[in-house]
Amino acid sequence: MDRRKFLFGLGGVAVALPVLEGLSPKGAKAAGTAQKYTVILRQANGVVQKSGTEPERYLPDAFGPITDAGISGRAVNELKDYRAKMLLVKGVSYAFPGNGCGHSGGGNQCLTAAKVSADPSGNKSLAMGESIDNRIARELTPGTEPLTLYAGRMSGYINEVLSYRGAKDLRAAERNPFNAYKRLFGLPDAGAAAVERKALLRKSVNDVVRGQMKALLAKPQLSSADKERLDLHFSSIRDLEIMMASKLPDAEIKAMEAMVPNVANPTYIPEISEMQCSIIALAVATGMCRAATLQIGDGNDATEYTIGGVRYPRFHQISHRIFSDGSEGDPIPDAVGKHHEIDKLHLRMFKKLLDKLSAYTLPTGGTVLDLGASILTNDLATGPPHSYTNLPFVIVGSLGGYLKQGEYVDAGKVYNNKMWNTIGAGVGCKNAAGGPLDDFGDPGLAKGLIPQMMKA
Repeated sequence: MDRRKFLFGLGGVAVALPVLEGLSPKGAKAAGTAQKYTVILRQANGVVQKSGTEPERYLPDAFGPITDAGISGRAVNELKDYRAKMLLVKGVSYAFPGNGCGHSGGGNQCLTAAKVSADPSGNKSLAMGESIDNRIARELTPGTEPLTLYAGRMSGYINEVLSYRGAKDLRAAERNPFNAYKRLFGLPDAGAAAVERKALLRKSVNDVVRGQMKALLAKPQLSSADKERLDLHFSSIRDLEIMMASKLPDAEIKAMEAMVPNVANPTYIPEISEMQCSIIALAVATGMCRAATLQIGDGNDATEYTIGGVRYPRFHQISHRIFSDGSEGDPIPDAVGKHHEIDKLHLRMFKKLLDKLSAYTLPTGGTVLDLGASILTNDLATGPPHSYTNLPFVIVGSLGGYLKQGEYVDAGKVYNNKMWNTIGAGVGCKNAAGGPLDDFGDPGLAKGLIPQMMKA
């Protein structure tokens, strides 16, 4: 009997269960529900860090232990609750120029460390290699794809930028949380037997399979850890259902299924992002995926964010500091301050993920957050001039003790292939010779890891 089980209810409802050791065949190798994983959130348009006349408002001034005083007044202070588990990294850059559009070229390289395509070019350019989330899924969970999610509008100019199966093979991202939820947990689409299915969808998935749940929990083969794992799993499903119902327009299932008109509304980005983070946390905690990405905003995020009750100008224009998407325009009042507030907003979205991962405890102690690496990064390093140098990396979680924590380190002017080698090796990926991953990205780049990130 396979340890990955499903419960099936009326109307085609299927609920994937976590890995249960009590139902594994005799002699099977033990495995926990969650395993080492990587989750990457991506923000656009760079951050407010020291560059030219721009001030440092994102990271501490000095390398070394991260202190409350060091992050006070900086954007990363939004994560002060996770200071002891945080690793901040500077000195990582892209290796290759863009090809007619800095935003597209940055997005192409963000998770791939690959060259930017010669054709197509401009805002249509693509990466010439796979992304690290794809590598992790391909190598560690063969036959599966990474979880690829999105929050925000899609303008059509540059939409998804992150996840690549291979050269020029960009993976579509799901921006409707309910679609992602259905795909992961087997909720049926509306259609055939619509009346019955809509009635089922108005109930909790747990209600539909409650009888089977009770029978499963009564099995003598299940350990107390298995039962705790199941209880957490079903509780998490219900929590997510309640959250989704409360954030969407008045709880008709059809409106929940037809999420697109709502997810394109910038007013919903924080709520949609939080829903996606709930799905990611549940997926990694139950062992359903080892790699996930969440892209916030399109390729040159022009969202008009509302912060403190004030609707800001388009973020892309704020990042230029002028009322223009080009190089000429009237100055935006306090554009640096507005960009700083948007940086903080994205860090608060990231914190929602950390909170949700921290809510899942491991049978061996600690939380699912500790088992992985949750990373917030960017297509670009700065607002003006949209640099590819000194990309921001905020990492929380130690990959089970592999990464340093509570420190701000200088990677030493390396390209981002070494960042993803370090993360990939920590998750368990291997190089061509069978050793820890050190050859990810464009084959012309120098191999290696970033030892400053790793525990001795």
